[in-house]
Amino acid sequence: MNVQSTQSNRWLGLLFICISLMVISLDNTILNVALPSISRELGATASELQWIIDAYVLVFAALLLTMGAVGDRVGRKKALQFGVLMFGIGSLAAALATSTPILIAARAFLGIGGATIMPATLSIVSATFRDPKERSQAIAIWAAVFAFGVGLGPLIGGWLLEHFEWNSVFFVNLPVVVIALIGGYLYISESKDETAPAPDIPGVLLSITGLFALVYGIIEAGLHGWGAQHVLLSFAVAAVLIGIFAWWENRAPNAMLPLSFFRNMSFTGANIALALVTFALFGSTFFISQYFQSVQGFNALHSGARVVPLAIMLTICATFSARVNQRLGTKWTVGIGIMLAGIGLLYMSQVAHVDTPYTTFVIGQLILGAGMGTAMSPATNSIMSSVPINKAGIGSAMNDTTRQLGGALGVAVLGTFANNVYLNHVNSLELMNTLPADAATAIRNSIQGAHIVAEQLNNPSISPLIVNTANDAFVLGMTEAMFIGSLIMFAAAILTFAILPSEVRRAIEPEASLVPQPAIEAKQSGLD
Repeated sequence: MNVQSTQSNRWLGLLFICISLMVISLDNTILNVALPSISRELGATASELQWIIDAYVLVFAALLLTMGAVGDRVGRKKALQFGVLMFGIGSLAAALATSTPILIAARAFLGIGGATIMPATLSIVSATFRDPKERSQAIAIWAAVFAFGVGLGPLIGGWLLEHFEWNSVFFVNLPVVVIALIGGYLYISESKDETAPAPDIPGVLLSITGLFALVYGIIEAGLHGWGAQHVLLSFAVAAVLIGIFAWWENRAPNAMLPLSFFRNMSFTGANIALALVTFALFGSTFFISQYFQSVQGFNALHSGARVVPLAIMLTICATFSARVNQRLGTKWTVGIGIMLAGIGLLYMSQVAHVDTPYTTFVIGQLILGAGMGTAMSPATNSIMSSVPINKAGIGSAMNDTTRQLGGALGVAVLGTFANNVYLNHVNSLELMNTLPADAATAIRNSIQGAHIVAEQLNNPSISPLIVNTANDAFVLGMTEAMFIGSLIMFAAAILTFAILPSEVRRAIEPEASLVPQPAIEAKQSGLD
């Protein structure tokens, strides 16, 4: 083992960790701008388009905890390289898909790769950077890169669609995958839990099925309503399975997720804060790209460019959040960041109208980006620094699972609320009762449907009325969702001030108190 070589290359290793991460963060948003093209080329229905997105989310969220535990056991570098390779194969399959079912299956396969990559990246960072200050800065860079990729996705996607076919949004992943594989093989250090117990098979099965049922229920609730029979059944199954999982993990000698971690508020408080923040953030900003495209009439490229300032501000503040955290402590840095993000959402909820100038609206994006960038990196560092190094994969997976569940729930809940506001407003239009049934249904389904109906009718007296009513209804629903999101942010900030410690407390597993902390294998592959 060449320790000196390992240490000297840790920052270069971080570069390729971030490149591996970038392929996931870009994929989170780049596909959204390609959905209209996919609908035209493959004949995908609205429900199929939804499942092109959700097949990935469903598999990704269900496997995170399991893949984090697998990485701890077999080696985090091995898990990362395997996940990146799978992501490349899935991207190629998606790019070559000739039908919607094949594309949905490829997206589900991509979810397996993403669930393997995500916890591995953060756990490698935690295991590689042992000095608390260095770890804090490395996690800040990790968070900044992820945020920048999410913001950059619509811009890159818009540019690609201006010049190429819809499958270019998947082909673009392939060179990134190749760079990540080669650089990661050369410069990322291996680490794992040398004292990992036998696999917790019941825990694995219960976590996968429980999370799958929970995320499926959330997704379906957003599509069919919270009272739908299959939605309620899914939530009931999830509650039973997750309850059994918690019972089992509290008694299993080889527990995949030691519940003792949750006694540490540096772990639990940060996870709760992240869940509430992603709930509010994803649920309220889900509409911004649609606002620029469908309401204000910009194309995909120009709409993508209009969310870049948010990503840039988020990236800058995430990069410098480690220094702020060192001065103020975790409690105040995270709490103030969440409060600032709430102010950004509140501002946008008050100024957004159909014809709001971009210079006015972008102020809210900048405030939101500054707050999120300030809060999310220290919260992530609190989670990762509070778990033993040999359980870094589980800590990372818990952090990612929290974000995924919070985001999916936010889109479903606030999206449903905004849709109800939209429906109430368009139903007040008197001519709705005079339109053909399919036209009225299309208007009620979405603002995009309303615009298509208006274009097909091509009636100078009716078409503008439909467009204006749909635009007003959409903006009213969006601003109401943003207002609720801001209130949730403020509540999350107050809760953070109340329960999150200022200094991170490292969790110790019960058995770890009886023996010295196990050594962590660290070897530099290809360089020793």
